[in-house]
Amino acid sequence: MNPALRTAATGMAAQQTRTEVIANNLANVNTTGFKRGRAQFEDLLYQNMQGPQVLGSSETNTSPAIQVGRGTHLTAVVRLHTQGALEQTGRSMDVAINGEGFFPVQLPSGTAAYTRDGSFQISDQGVLVTSDGFQVGAGIKIPSDVTSVTISPTGVVSGSKGAGTEATELGRLELARFANPSGLESMGQNLLAATPASGEATTGFPGDEGMGSLVQGQLEGSNVEIVQEMVDMISAQRAYELNSKAVKAADEMSQTATEMVR
Repeated sequence: MNPALRTAATGMAAQQTRTEVIANNLANVNTTGFKRGRAQFEDLLYQNMQGPQVLGSSETNTSPAIQVGRGTHLTAVVRLHTQGALEQTGRSMDVAINGEGFFPVQLPSGTAAYTRDGSFQISDQGVLVTSDGFQVGAGIKIPSDVTSVTISPTGVVSGSKGAGTEATELGRLELARFANPSGLESMGQNLLAATPASGEATTGFPGDEGMGSLVQGQLEGSNVEIVQEMVDMISAQRAYELNSKAVKAADEMSQTATEMVR
């Protein structure tokens, strides 16, 4: 097989994967707290056609080695954890993180997950949960007679039982941060799981050193920029077309060589 066919095929596969990542970014442009992904590639091993050579004597210039690349392959899909725009909702149970950190979430299996989606609800048991019903943190109980809930920038959750009554502290939200948030594993449902690549979670209260603050009545939008994604998609499409033309050219050259032998 002509090596150019295989090399161009790796390029087509790379651009196909890049397009899939871009499509996922665009699909989640309105997903709360979503972080855009970016496909990263690296070149494959090179074939040495000829090693470095000394021209004339050892005191003259040395010609470099002749190497031919054999394509590219996917190394990672990195999530870019830049801050998304804060969007006003006016709902008291909506909370956005302004800065670093994730809300710890308790899954039914007992394992921990993390999210930037602060669209919280109150369960039938009066516990603060995510929109999918997962318990937030250690579990903050909201009494049924509480009519107004206030969440401070430092995570203090307070409730009052009517106009003019004094607010009572019900609990405090914590945040978790990681040495390498791009190493977190996506689980779907706006949840992330810790991995060896992300490191262990460091927990603390909002406003502590290295932690972001909370903003009640707002949600963090995705950090996807539609114009940039469209530009990247056009670039990926053109690169795919050029690699496909390289496949066609290599095939035609092989056919020509075969006909010459005949």
